[in-house]
Amino acid sequence: MSTDRIPADSLLGAAEEKALDAFCAANAGPGAVPALAAFLGERFGVALECDPDIVAGFVVDSSNLPGSAQALGRPASPRECAVLLRACSQAHIPVTFSGGRSNLTGSATPEGGVVLSLARLIDAGSGGADVSVDAVARTARGPVGMILEDFRREVRRLTAGALYYPVDPTSRGDATIGGTVACNASGFTPGPTGATRDWVRAVDLVLPDCTFIHATRGQYVSRGGRFVLDGRAGQRDWPVPRYPRPAIKNAGGPFSAPDGVMDVVDLVVGSEGLFGVVTGCTLGLHESPDAVLDLFFSLPDEAAALAFYRQVCIHLGDDLSSLGALEYFGVNCLRHMDHREMLFKGGDQVGVYVQVPLYGHSPDGAAEEWLGVIAASGCGVADDAVMLLDSEKNRTLFMEARHSLPARSLEVAKQRGAFTIMTDTVVPPGRFAEFLAFTHALLREAGMEYVSFGHLGDCHLHFTLLPQRDQVARGVELYDAIVAKSADLGGVYSGEHGTGKRKRQDFLRCYGPTAVEDVRRCKAAVDPAFVLNRGNVIPYLK
Repeated sequence: MSTDRIPADSLLGAAEEKALDAFCAANAGPGAVPALAAFLGERFGVALECDPDIVAGFVVDSSNLPGSAQALGRPASPRECAVLLRACSQAHIPVTFSGGRSNLTGSATPEGGVVLSLARLIDAGSGGADVSVDAVARTARGPVGMILEDFRREVRRLTAGALYYPVDPTSRGDATIGGTVACNASGFTPGPTGATRDWVRAVDLVLPDCTFIHATRGQYVSRGGRFVLDGRAGQRDWPVPRYPRPAIKNAGGPFSAPDGVMDVVDLVVGSEGLFGVVTGCTLGLHESPDAVLDLFFSLPDEAAALAFYRQVCIHLGDDLSSLGALEYFGVNCLRHMDHREMLFKGGDQVGVYVQVPLYGHSPDGAAEEWLGVIAASGCGVADDAVMLLDSEKNRTLFMEARHSLPARSLEVAKQRGAFTIMTDTVVPPGRFAEFLAFTHALLREAGMEYVSFGHLGDCHLHFTLLPQRDQVARGVELYDAIVAKSADLGGVYSGEHGTGKRKRQDFLRCYGPTAVEDVRRCKAAVDPAFVLNRGNVIPYLK
């Protein structure tokens, strides 16, 4: 039976809290970092590294936004996290969490203060193993600082291939488990099951005041728009965001519940470290398929691709979650893809990749079924344009082509002395064609070179703008117009990359000022000094 009352137990003793608070009261602000580092090392045995050469390696993530920090913490336990968080909270020193630093939005880019690397954090709930699996419950735990692909590989090994963790973002070889939880990362699989949130069964969370929450899904559910935290200092309300949230693929901002009823696990997943640091999590696993059908085929144009998409929706009854992937290689991809002569036939301009996990069905029968879907769509696919990726050679060729798109786009931008500007928008299926027509017309009329590709199954395409050096400002204006259009159509600005610092204005544009205040109130209840991940999702107001 669920409750809205969450036990928040301190990870430190009362005397330790008192000592920390007394020191920080006399040594507050960023200027006190060296003194704080000495105190934490002597009193608690917790290291806070102030060597600028070491710290410099942790101030930039894949967003390439400029960052800075005065010190680096690398906690090895939830207790060490608690010491660092309470100290920084009491001393009013900002803290930015850092994982694999593979994000594109600047969420791990510190703007002063302390950067907290979670790469060494040990998961106390995994029984001492790097990864522990409960095959009966179909769950697994691993350290939050572990690279996701290493975790996925270890799950397969421990279960002899019987189970796997299905979330597979493109950055799975660089992103950490904790990072994917923080931004609700998603992979190729369409629908909710393709995103992290759907697979998180439990979380461990350390709040800025050094209290610790362990929550299993279904255990703590808000009532009347709030939780009640029950700790050593008494009870306090924790209000939840209640702004309307489109029921589509969404990695934009903390989870919200207009009716005020929310599982605390959902609040933590996708919150980008606004409320506390996740020190452990239990993730659900899925039964491995007997086989997988992989098809790639080229088509004449985008209209043909949309015709195929509509036929897939008819074939699967609008529930595409049984697919492993439905990916699109759209306008201008031919110019920037490796192996294009092998993948695209004749004068075809676009391509589609379909992955179908098979349970109790033969690959031959599944191939015949999906060739029938292609034919029924009337999308004009030539017989020789369908490629069965049934060998390691073909699969490797395809993945190399897929990953060459962003890499080549980045090369073009660097050669021009500019940078790529990439959208991450998702719109409802019924507005997808309208959104595509608007975006193509906008970019073509502006004379802006671009590439479009992404997750067709979720109506989630990345328009990657490739401006000349003198077009960068115009490119940003076009990006803003595309995001605004997606919001007007009931969509969201982020399908998989989160918000971070780079997309704060997008959050405001999509949800409005009421949503910003919702998130601010939720954060203030557990982080009144606003020290955690300042600038992520909402602006920091001094």
